[in-house]
Amino acid sequence: MKHILIFGGAGFIGINASKYFLDRGYAVSIFDNLSRVGTQQNISWLKNRHPFDLIKGDIRNYSEVENFIKSYPKTIGILHLAAQVAVTTSVNHPREDFEINALGTFNILEALRKNKSCFSERPLLIYASTNKVYGNLKHLDLYEKEDCYALSKGIKGISENQPLDFHSPYGCSKGAGDQYVLDYARIFDIPTTSFRQSCIYGYRQFGVEDQGWIAWFTIASILGKKITIYGDGKQVRDILFVDDLIQSYHKAFQNPNRVFGKTYNVGGGIHNQLSLLQLVSMLENMLGKKIIYTFEPWRPGDQPIFISDIEKIQGDLIWTPRISPQIGIQKLFRWVQENKEIFNSM
Repeated sequence: MKHILIFGGAGFIGINASKYFLDRGYAVSIFDNLSRVGTQQNISWLKNRHPFDLIKGDIRNYSEVENFIKSYPKTIGILHLAAQVAVTTSVNHPREDFEINALGTFNILEALRKNKSCFSERPLLIYASTNKVYGNLKHLDLYEKEDCYALSKGIKGISENQPLDFHSPYGCSKGAGDQYVLDYARIFDIPTTSFRQSCIYGYRQFGVEDQGWIAWFTIASILGKKITIYGDGKQVRDILFVDDLIQSYHKAFQNPNRVFGKTYNVGGGIHNQLSLLQLVSMLENMLGKKIIYTFEPWRPGDQPIFISDIEKIQGDLIWTPRISPQIGIQKLFRWVQENKEIFNSM
């Protein structure tokens, strides 16, 4: 049986990816320190559906990482989703952010380099990078509308040719991992690819104020919690439902030679963009009432707009987003409503 290893497999994206591959007959092994909010609930949920291996470990510990990787010689794909994910946390705790994101990624790469011979076929490593490697993008030609920023006409989004500009400790740590992943393909012939992900959202996302804004706004609006908008609320992201993202992972594992040593901007693209204020309006329509929110200053490194140009991954993997923001947010909204007791107990 072919094996998928998932670092950070108990988190939001990881647990959805685990179920996806288990549903399709793959063996899945999860490596996670179970520190994030919701990971215990995610593991319990998945255990009721499939058998899988769970190793509690920390990617900062090289021996734990190496032992995990060596234990599964039939591995054909590795998802590296383990990370410190909040810009605010990186500013407050930059060393911890560096050790998790940069050193942790280096540990995984070194374990793969030193143990090439243990696999029956060479596994592809997919690294979940971030649009933050491009910095705050203040140079972009954009204009301001009533409830959002917009790119000037004719610009389809940010391509992989955009110069890197690591802004914030989080951008630096994830960007360092991104570049190590690409260089280990070039120098050591390790099959790797880096997916610079935009805003991912969906089921089993226990969003908090510092990270996962779509999930957090949805949870807070349903539970009547305080919502704070940092900046003017017109910030725009191209949003991608988690099911669509995992489809792109699967296609990469099925076509490793197409993505070997390449980087991709992965998001909803120009047709799936949304601002904070637009999300609030959508949630108000679903709730049938106004949402109270307050404003605070912009956060460090926040991009007024980021829209992925996804032509490269569309061409290489014949992949495209299928779930619109309207449908995806309704799916998330219903999931939160159906699981209010989980959120109330946290």
